Amino acid sequence: MAVQEARDGAGAAAHSGGCTCGDCPHGARTGHRRAVAEFLSKRDEFAAGQGLPAAVAHSVSASRQWVSEELTQSAELVAARGRAEGGAWLARLWGWTVCTVWAAVVLLLLAQALTAIGAGWSAARTAGLLAAVVVAGTLTAASWFHRARGGALAPVIGEDNRLSTSRAVAVAWVLFVGYAVLVLAGRLAVASDHTERDALLSGLDLARGAGVVTVLAVVCGIAVLVRRVVGLRVLGQRLQKVPAYRPRAADLLTDDAGRGAFADIQYVVISAVSLLFAAVRLARRPDQLPDLPWGLAVVMLVSALTYLAGKYAEGGRPVILSVVRAREAGDLDAPIRTGDDIEVRGAGFVPPGAQGADRLSRMVVRIGAVNVHVPLVPVTGGFSNPTDTALTVPVPADVEPGRVEVQLVTAAGVETNRYSIDVTE
Repeated sequence: MAVQEARDGAGAAAHSGGCTCGDCPHGARTGHRRAVAEFLSKRDEFAAGQGLPAAVAHSVSASRQWVSEELTQSAELVAARGRAEGGAWLARLWGWTVCTVWAAVVLLLLAQALTAIGAGWSAARTAGLLAAVVVAGTLTAASWFHRARGGALAPVIGEDNRLSTSRAVAVAWVLFVGYAVLVLAGRLAVASDHTERDALLSGLDLARGAGVVTVLAVVCGIAVLVRRVVGLRVLGQRLQKVPAYRPRAADLLTDDAGRGAFADIQYVVISAVSLLFAAVRLARRPDQLPDLPWGLAVVMLVSALTYLAGKYAEGGRPVILSVVRAREAGDLDAPIRTGDDIEVRGAGFVPPGAQGADRLSRMVVRIGAVNVHVPLVPVTGGFSNPTDTALTVPVPADVEPGRVEVQLVTAAGVETNRYSIDVTE
């Protein structure tokens, strides 16, 4: 008994913290939460002026550099735990997607059974149920083959590890249209009367399903075009992208920073309403493709174009507007010398989604030929340096006096314009 308890204790210790093995699905989450708690405690402690060693406490620049290095190391641990937790979460997600898909099939069965009371069971209900089983089976197989990337959600996860709004909308319409065609195919397979078969075939005419086909073509085209637009803007350094630790449902309605995005919200809402209308039309007329009215189709097209325009308008290249000598209270006005702090002012220094300490610590300022890492200055609840519009760095002694250029490299790897300053001896 004692030996078994010892083995259990050793197993618990082995699977604690940042464990990501299959026997411990919650180990990565626990390790991430623990690392985040330790980092926040250390940041707030340094912000209150505590925890500084005596060797650096006498020097403002030395203490700032020491604090920045300590926070950077702690932030790197948080980032590693976050990536491990995100990978483990994706590996578990495929099971939840399968359960959700088959739960939808059960709900469809219950809805058909309830609506069949009094009206009786029909061939259309059987075809609808069989079509749902086929779609669910296909999604289950896809979930298995992509179980390491989120199961059925793998096609809608973008390269930045976030849920893609354009892909999610396109996939929803593809699944719906595929389901509608399967319903018609099922009814056609069991139809015995020649007139009924002709009526079902005529239900696939373009004149009846032109609205749905047009919307399907537009949303699929938007999904492909948005991926191309975002990729080109990132390569052209006109858009800053940093990957997320794991996808979240809120990604469908927000930008990379987690703020609600109007273009995304209106696209998802109008798409959901249009899909609901088309589903009701299919339920009422299961012998033809849903005849989406052109008025609703045009509304959907306007929404898609608005979403595309929003993708073209978002982002922008970071820019340095000015560089001045940082002055503390009591300092005399003077030119910039080696060893002084300079304040770089501009816009777009912190990319959306890069507010974490591990991303902020990757910012570098080039002063001449010297690369200076931006120090992290903690305050209660966050950091006062760097910010999206300003940051402060020291001028190293390796910088030669004279006219030098200052340039910032953000956490996304995007370079700003070059700004010239004069450094005196």
